Amino acid sequence: MTNALSYYVAAFVDGLVQAGVTEAVISPGSRSTPLAMAMAEHRGLRFSMHIDERSAAFFALGMAKAKQRPVALVCTSGTAAANYLPAIVEAHYSRVPLVVLTADRPHELRDVGAPQAIDQLHLYGRYAKWFVDLALPEETDSMLRYARTMAARAAAIAAGAPAGPVHVNVPLREPLVPIIGDDVWERVRTVAETPQMISGCATLSAENAAVLYEQLAAAKRGLIVCGPLDQPGFAEAVTELARALDVPILADPLSQLRAGSHDKTYVIDSYDAMLKDEAIASKLVPDVVLRFGAMPVSKPLFLWLKQHRSIRQIVVDDGGWRDPTLSAACVVHSNETVFCRQLLDIAEPKRNESVWSTTWREINDIARTVLREHLPADEWFEGKVFAELAELLPAGATLFVGNSMPIRDADTFFFATDKPFRVLANRGANGIDGVVSSALGASSVAQPLVLVIGDLSFYHDLNGLLAAKMHGLQATIVLLNNNGGGIFSFLPQARHEGPFETLFGTPTNLSFAHAVEMYGGRYAAPHTWDEFRRHVAESLDTGGLNVIEVRTSRAENVQMHRLLWKRVSQEIGKFLEQKGMEEPWN
Repeated sequence: MTNALSYYVAAFVDGLVQAGVTEAVISPGSRSTPLAMAMAEHRGLRFSMHIDERSAAFFALGMAKAKQRPVALVCTSGTAAANYLPAIVEAHYSRVPLVVLTADRPHELRDVGAPQAIDQLHLYGRYAKWFVDLALPEETDSMLRYARTMAARAAAIAAGAPAGPVHVNVPLREPLVPIIGDDVWERVRTVAETPQMISGCATLSAENAAVLYEQLAAAKRGLIVCGPLDQPGFAEAVTELARALDVPILADPLSQLRAGSHDKTYVIDSYDAMLKDEAIASKLVPDVVLRFGAMPVSKPLFLWLKQHRSIRQIVVDDGGWRDPTLSAACVVHSNETVFCRQLLDIAEPKRNESVWSTTWREINDIARTVLREHLPADEWFEGKVFAELAELLPAGATLFVGNSMPIRDADTFFFATDKPFRVLANRGANGIDGVVSSALGASSVAQPLVLVIGDLSFYHDLNGLLAAKMHGLQATIVLLNNNGGGIFSFLPQARHEGPFETLFGTPTNLSFAHAVEMYGGRYAAPHTWDEFRRHVAESLDTGGLNVIEVRTSRAENVQMHRLLWKRVSQEIGKFLEQKGMEEPWN
């Protein structure tokens, strides 16, 4: 049995590596011993141990998000596997490739009251792209080929468009300790080659590309909307298409369009503040919207697209269906970058700049100027953190943004820059759980990395800080502490003062300095913006885990946001009145 176990798990692990999986995140346990030991012995695989399975899964998610390649995730049987669910849900919706390996009791010990045995078949339901309950280990050549094939298939399906998690359940009998030597690897590699899955990009026919181009080129008021999308070459392709069509691009901070050396002439980065004013928004309604990626963070944009049913929305999505407004006139299944290149190949010479496109850019400049110039010089304001980081972060840095208020402030205050940054977040299920672990997972393969996170989300995943201590990771965490759920202060619930603090404000009154110290990190609580800048610079130079806590007031934060939005609306309103925008667009 031991030889069968050794060869079988070695064939599977080697198949994963040959299929391109080079990272594994493992949690301790007995039933998963064969998988863990085989991974530890494989020279082509780097592994890291994570005690808390929930944190481990989010760590693997962050790593896979940053690498854009599948990462293996391994745990023992029982509720250990159940703790993976939140991260698998996020991976499903944010299209992150994971190969989830759950060790299990053999079939004869299922549903008979055996310890640490739960029903693991299809444990993650429809959140897994593919599920397989592996056969029990055997040493025959055909079963070793089977193990390698299942590994390659799992990796290929996880990475295929749209990417996502796959679940491989691995039943194992005792004894569980494999004997893995060079002879084992040599044997499993001579049995059969690991099958390769070669996938092409989804493309349009020449006829369909021509029809869509004509629709877009004929529109007098066209827009491109880019939500979360992290795809090599997309920024250059879509900005070239915008120039060819002479249409503005409303660029979400996670679209990777706001930062980099690509042409940003048509990139609109302050549309959220602009569209909060209904009178202004009503003057900017387009004929056609070409949309890429997931739905942007901005709620005003979402409501605007949903409200105006006259807008013809064309959604380009590589294999999915992202239309939460239920307003799409056409859903195009195509690789987004390839789609842009196909249209550019048939595009006519660039048209003269229209009043439509120049007006969008002019009011965007007004909004950005107002937001920049009226940021408080001395008081703490959460939105200013992103404007500061845009200046402080070096080229090539990764900015990981927490959910709730941080991602919304990034949308408003992270302005376009020529410095190449990558902006990441968990915007699949949009939860505040697991963000610390995801960011640290990303930091293990992407440096330097700065995480901006709220206090409740930070508290929610304090266990995740152990990864930084155990694996010597480098990360700067900017902790925005307004002592509670700041986003609820912007919602109708805030009008009900009686139960508001208990039900929604949820202040914790925690001192995070002690937690940071426990995990071996350096903690700072600056009192001025100059001190904040110094601490960020020092953290990027010194390495390790650094937590910079910015203490703010929820009430003052709401007031400042509303004051800035009001000023933006006033200045844009004056401009449009002077320009005579009540008349039809030219």
